[in-house]
Amino acid sequence: MTGAESEGLSAEDYATLCDFLRERTGLSFTEAKRYFVDRRVASRIQAVGAAGLRAYLNLLRFQASGEELQRLVNLMTVNETYFFREKYQFDCLVNSALDELVRGRPKGSRLRIWSAGCATGEEPYSIAIMLLEHWKRVDDYEIELLASDIDSAVLDRAREGVYDERALQGLPAHLRAKYFQPWRGAAEGGGPRWRIVEELRESVEFSLVNIADPQQARAFRGIDVIFCRNLLIYFDDLGRREAAGMFHDALAPGGFVCLGHSESMSRMSSLFVPRRFPDAILYQKPADGGAQ
Repeated sequence: MTGAESEGLSAEDYATLCDFLRERTGLSFTEAKRYFVDRRVASRIQAVGAAGLRAYLNLLRFQASGEELQRLVNLMTVNETYFFREKYQFDCLVNSALDELVRGRPKGSRLRIWSAGCATGEEPYSIAIMLLEHWKRVDDYEIELLASDIDSAVLDRAREGVYDERALQGLPAHLRAKYFQPWRGAAEGGGPRWRIVEELRESVEFSLVNIADPQQARAFRGIDVIFCRNLLIYFDDLGRREAAGMFHDALAPGGFVCLGHSESMSRMSSLFVPRRFPDAILYQKPADGGAQ
């Protein structure tokens, strides 16, 4: 295939590329995603002037900066989310899980919450709003909100904290008035935009992390709650098992994992205990650490 061709990758090339992406990012692309992948890879081959897929793969493998791999990853990831998405899990956090986690802990001790695969920031900012609005003990503890994504472009948008009407559609009017300010310029399509207030922007620590890379994930330890929702659906079975193992290592004993509504830890790993709370089911690392 040349940079100018548009008919797509051969079956062999597609398999080679998917193996490479699986190895480097954990993302798994099936035949059903072939059109999606074809178009994005072809655009990057053309943009960098590579002679074909093999030359492009060599660039991805050996470029010291990793810049082109990051560009391709940014194109390959889907970041469809909004504030208070699957709110029942946030309710569970502030109504049940946090009270259980801090039982016996002295005031002033640290709580660490990690939004893994945070996309443009709606999830970690939703957690921050829920803590401020609904958890009565929020001022008793040092709360650390961590958020990560493999896509550097969406992290820039998360740090900027500017959102359109669609992202805020699930947010009650009084919370919009309290935590957002009108922002200059119209959104794509002409609608208004709002920026989340500075205090909340500064409350979340964003970082570029590939959760399929053990070395990068090793930076997360002693986490009390991990939100990783609707991300592992892009992984294959092996990738999901590896991610579950990484979560187990990252969590403090007794910590919780929150998955998306279509995901089940029981199909990935036996390391966690399902906990049924009034608002949601979470997955808990046993207090004794559980089996390794």
